[in-house]
Amino acid sequence: MKWFKLGMPVFLMIVGLAFLISAINLPKANLGNPNGPLYFPVGISILLIVLSVIYLIQELRKAREANDHIRELFTGRTPVLILSTIVLGVVYALIFETLGFLVSTILFLGALLFVVNGPRKWVSNIIVTLAFSFMTWYAFGELLGVSLP
Repeated sequence: MKWFKLGMPVFLMIVGLAFLISAINLPKANLGNPNGPLYFPVGISILLIVLSVIYLIQELRKAREANDHIRELFTGRTPVLILSTIVLGVVYALIFETLGFLVSTILFLGALLFVVNGPRKWVSNIIVTLAFSFMTWYAFGELLGVSLP
């Protein structure tokens, strides 16, 4: 889709240039103003070229802003959070069958909360980890009757 947003103004500039060249090559009028038949097609061609250039500049600015947002995503603490979430998710998947739902969820969620919130909020991390894990285990295992590993 990006190629379309950048390619269309370039295509329209080429079309406008072709129309401009064709309009300039129109024959001169025999009566009245000899350049009379040129004014309208030349004006429309120039307008098409100018508007296409403006549109291209706007799309290039949007593309640059989108690149800036992507670049901001990989600055600061964000890459560490993304990578640690992926690693913890893989470890969670590997230990899930061995340790079971409750223990592996407590370890995964606790580690993830310590990565996200930091060790300064250790009390709330532990409370949220234990409360969520036990409530989820109780809801699925006891109330809904879903067998958890």
